Amino acid sequence: MAQSISKSPLKLTEASAMLYPPLPLYRRLLRAHRVLPRDMRSLGDNYLKAEFRRHREVTNPVYIMGFLSQWKTYLDQLPLDPNSKFVGKKLDSTAFEKMSAEQLGQLYELMHAAKDVWKPV
Repeated sequence: MAQSISKSPLKLTEASAMLYPPLPLYRRLLRAHRVLPRDMRSLGDNYLKAEFRRHREVTNPVYIMGFLSQWKTYLDQLPLDPNSKFVGKKLDSTAFEKMSAEQLGQLYELMHAAKDVWKPV
């Protein structure tokens, strides 16, 4: 995992200034998916829409900050050029250790959905 440059923890107001509001972030993600192959775009769009719908009623600011920051990180990893190949990245092992049973179940379902999309015919 990347090391933080600052030694002091980031305050909630400072962190929120670095993030996009939910709706513009959602739109940017959908636009960024346009450069992906059709199957990947479909899978990504459906997952994105479901996650944002599922978190629409969340009121905990810390949880919202984490949710938005993870989607912003994902947005930063997506290719900008339609001709570039999206490679992705491996999930850090410490991230697995921090996941709840529900999150691991969702990740497992996503893995199988992705494998079904890319299954050789």
